[in-house]
Amino acid sequence: MGSLREKLFKFYYRIEAILTPGLRNAQFAYFDVLKQRLGPETQWLDIGCGRRLFPDWMPHWKEEQSSLRDRLKGIYGLDPDFSSLRDNRFVRFPVSGDSSILPFVNASFDLLTANMVVEHVAKPEALLAEALRVLKPNGVFVFHTPNTLSYATLLARLVPEGLKTPLVGFFEGRKEEDVFPALYRMNTPAKIEQLSREAGLCLAELLRVESSAQTVMLGPLVILELSWIRLLRLSMLRNFRSNLIVILQKPA
Repeated sequence: MGSLREKLFKFYYRIEAILTPGLRNAQFAYFDVLKQRLGPETQWLDIGCGRRLFPDWMPHWKEEQSSLRDRLKGIYGLDPDFSSLRDNRFVRFPVSGDSSILPFVNASFDLLTANMVVEHVAKPEALLAEALRVLKPNGVFVFHTPNTLSYATLLARLVPEGLKTPLVGFFEGRKEEDVFPALYRMNTPAKIEQLSREAGLCLAELLRVESSAQTVMLGPLVILELSWIRLLRLSMLRNFRSNLIVILQKPA
């Protein structure tokens, strides 16, 4: 399986360079936005921090993570899963908890983040209310999440829950313990605008970004997906891009 996977990815990268030159995974765009918000005195809470800051497939992820950790002091991580917190070597202050009841006092943080977490949140209204409470004035909440209007998410929602875990393992190589039910309750631009406004947070920026193809393991069929991704580069189709990066700000 390993050698087949390698061959399929080699084929994919050759086709990707032809059909969608410059295509990057949305994780790179998210971390570009994140790094602009970080300073040596930033008090930062990563919600749903998981096992690591960077995905382990990203080049030099360990070095990047270590470099950031050495430069920053107030790095907090929140996750309900004890095993993930135990494995996380990035956050300095790991905390077990739920995003709807953040165990921190008012105005504690300059920055909140959530990377591919919001789609799993059952009560986004509670999360936003808590974000408003624990952020300092002018503090920001940056999150990266799938777009419900994208082709990949629409197809994923049609798959029965019992099949999702093995399919994610096949297509993405993720382990079973790192696959969680997705609810998609704050995953369209319109819903994000509505809920953030009702919570009292300002929508500073909402980026609709492209990402890598999901069907690499299907061989030549990935050509169809890459062709669609190329089409989505048209501004008139931007609402159907696969990922959203959102910056919400607490008023002064």
